[in-house]
Amino acid sequence: MSSIVVNPKSEKELRFLSELLQKLGIDAKVLSDEEAEDLGLSLLIRDVDRSELVLEGEITDKLGG
Repeated sequence: MSSIVVNPKSEKELRFLSELLQKLGIDAKVLSDEEAEDLGLSLLIRDVDRSELVLEGEITDKLGG
């Protein structure tokens, strides 16, 4: 099943939406800013192109090592 991501504008709007979803019997989870960022990063990591190989030296150069 697909999901919907909603970003309320205020704490009041967040409470309203959470209560509404609960009354409608729809499962919902409130994510902290950090959890939402982690989710976004995991999606980017999942979709990265893994077909191209990079030399270890190139990585350490980019990291300043």
